[in-house]
Amino acid sequence: MPGGKTKGKASEDLIREDSMKSRAYIDIETTGLSRYCAELTVIGIAVERGSKTDVIQLFEQDLCEPKIIEVLQRADEIYSYNGSRFDLPFIRAKLSIDIRRLFKHRDLMYDCWRFGLKGGLKAVERQLGINRMMRNVNGYVAVKLWYEYVNNGNTKALHTLLTYNREDVVNLAILRRKLGVK
Repeated sequence: MPGGKTKGKASEDLIREDSMKSRAYIDIETTGLSRYCAELTVIGIAVERGSKTDVIQLFEQDLCEPKIIEVLQRADEIYSYNGSRFDLPFIRAKLSIDIRRLFKHRDLMYDCWRFGLKGGLKAVERQLGINRMMRNVNGYVAVKLWYEYVNNGNTKALHTLLTYNREDVVNLAILRRKLGVK
């Protein structure tokens, strides 16, 4: 090393963390299943780097291309559950962002199928013993929560919806690890 100095532990940790893979987990909330007539309400993204995970949730005026790109560009790869057939096409239809073209994406649903794990994300979580605190919220309830927030200004409903979405993206990281996906 120049000047006889050696790297300290903090420098080594910084270099090690910089070389770690960064992953993003994405899940959306909508007012229905059709990307042609339903609305996109929330995009949840968990960005994982090493042992640190940040959850970013975009809704209302933050549902726009610059914000999504800003968050996703931090990741080396993006993971979803049924995102190839639902989340990513919905985002493309509503916001004109082709995430599959811009980023490396892996749909964990297909990894689940290889292990004989079928059903939606919540069903697979139950099969693998992944805990979920919000057991009474599902896609139908999420729609009702959004409309309760929009129509009545109920911020508690919005908080519940965001908590549900947060649990989805955080559990995707747990699912990826349980499946042994690198």
